Amino acid sequence: MKNKFFDRWFPILVHIACLLPIPWLIFNAWQGNLTADPIRASILRTGKIALVLLVLSLACTPLNSIFGFKPALRVRRALGDYSFMYVCLHFAIIVSLDYGFNFQYITNELFQRPYALVGLVTGLLLIPLAITSFPPWQKRLGKNWKRLHSLVYVIVLLDALHFILSVKQGVTEPYLWMILVLFLLVLRIPPLRRFLSGYLTHVG
Repeated sequence: MKNKFFDRWFPILVHIACLLPIPWLIFNAWQGNLTADPIRASILRTGKIALVLLVLSLACTPLNSIFGFKPALRVRRALGDYSFMYVCLHFAIIVSLDYGFNFQYITNELFQRPYALVGLVTGLLLIPLAITSFPPWQKRLGKNWKRLHSLVYVIVLLDALHFILSVKQGVTEPYLWMILVLFLLVLRIPPLRRFLSGYLTHVG
């Protein structure tokens, strides 16, 4: 019964959870609950959601290989695609509402603010991964598909760095996200992954 529940409902619940922040953001904006600077709040919220979903997609493989939670693999691609969707929304708010499509000013900001440049690079690197995330591309690219999608390790590190650079000094949350990202990457080291998987199997 438990397996049937996860097979049928877990992906649906993940899709719903990934989409809910959008109407919630719109509702908060309509109610005037996005602080004194709603544009800044919207930028931060969409960027944070994109990072959270990207980290969750990174966690799917360890959840399966170490803890045996197979349903995680069924939502890994969706989490990555939703992360890209929120990155696009993040950029759209910045370009339209924050900078008013003033591309000269945006260009200047990229060279004056390191977090902006890191964020742009992160977003650009996500584009080929989002485009090729669907099965037909996996067949078309063959072994190169896996090589291309290994970029996600660089991307998630850059995303966490972007978060660190974009907040005021003394804020600890971005560093906690970077530690979590590094931890998830360490869990992918084959000897450690095999050891933990074997240990948990033995204990269980």
